[in-house]
Amino acid sequence: MSAQEARPEPPARSGAATALGWILTIGLNVVAPIVTYNTLVDDHGWSEFSALLLSSAWPVLDSAISLAWRRKLDEFAVVTLVFIVITAVVSLVGDHSARTLLVKDSGVTGLFGLLCLATLLAPRPLMFYFGRKFATDGTPESTAWWNGLWQYEGFRTTMRTMTLVWGVAYVIEALVRVALAYALDTKTMVVVSPIMIYGVLGALGVWTALYGKRSQAEGERRAAEAAAAADQATSA
Repeated sequence: MSAQEARPEPPARSGAATALGWILTIGLNVVAPIVTYNTLVDDHGWSEFSALLLSSAWPVLDSAISLAWRRKLDEFAVVTLVFIVITAVVSLVGDHSARTLLVKDSGVTGLFGLLCLATLLAPRPLMFYFGRKFATDGTPESTAWWNGLWQYEGFRTTMRTMTLVWGVAYVIEALVRVALAYALDTKTMVVVSPIMIYGVLGALGVWTALYGKRSQAEGERRAAEAAAAADQATSA
């Protein structure tokens, strides 16, 4: 953000709309696919591929609800759908040994990292859409406010930096987990793998929050300095 830039304040958010949006997002994009997949595989003997494909119906439903309610597609649901499809495709590759399944899990997170990096070539990176999902309540006013922040150089840099860090982190995490899958015995790796997955996710979440706050504070500081300099120039 340059010294002349001052970001507008976000509009007042509707608590009910925000809560409903979060419930729909987490329920249809996280909870429902996981429950559906586990139920079909563990209780009904479905193949991983078939269970994953049916689980993808939930993000599709979320997109349909968003389209009917807000007259726009929900990018978070679309990304979730892409992620599930990638997982389903990866599940078809190779045999179904325990070691291969561990490597496949790494391939999925690695592909997500590559997806993050690929969106750096798009007009707006992936974290811009993730940020809009969680920083707004989905109303036209809050969405317009978030979209309007893109005009500021500092905001664009923040979104691209976040996307770059997430992409690189997940590519590295995938490569390390693949190496460990062959270096460690399966029993040990079954314990290590989820620790790495949630550890990296938690570390990225904390870093993202801290970096976002620091970038906002830096922008506000520069805006205050610009205003002070303008006042001095006017007084002179």
